[in-house]
Amino acid sequence: MVTHVPSEAPGDERGALLAFLEEQRGGIRRALLGLTEEQAASRPSASELSLSGLLKHVAEVEQGWIARAKGEASAIKRDESNWHECFVLVGGETVASQLAYWEKVAAETEAFLRSVPSLDDTFALPPEPWFPPEGRVSVRWVALHLIRETARHAGHADIVRESLDGATAFELVAREQAA
Repeated sequence: MVTHVPSEAPGDERGALLAFLEEQRGGIRRALLGLTEEQAASRPSASELSLSGLLKHVAEVEQGWIARAKGEASAIKRDESNWHECFVLVGGETVASQLAYWEKVAAETEAFLRSVPSLDDTFALPPEPWFPPEGRVSVRWVALHLIRETARHAGHADIVRESLDGATAFELVAREQAA
């Protein structure tokens, strides 16, 4: 659900990008309000997506892109053998632990975007078949990509949540504001 994103201070492009990213994170967090672990893991629509799986995925993706931009390895290495775990909680993972992890990732994202010398700075894309050979992207591109990725999955979360118990984004915002 679209909520109002406050206007950035004049000339604060980084603040604007971070505010739009946070708005979309909020959509996913709201979709999880009041659910049990079992409800959050359920797949009530035709899709394989669950709310807890979406949460885990967006946190991993965000961490991975910021790590790439810093020239570091992702915290979690995904390949064909474990890709399926990107969208499902495993072991002792819980919604609460994933929310806490994402909060840490979000703080690292903000610190990085605020500290990088320029949003125009670029870095090399890894040698993966879905990236162009010797491709490079800017820090601005990463911020925009994270907004797009998170927004896409926030929309999925709206549909999954409404399929679960009929709660719409408007109702979830009202619940959040009442809390």
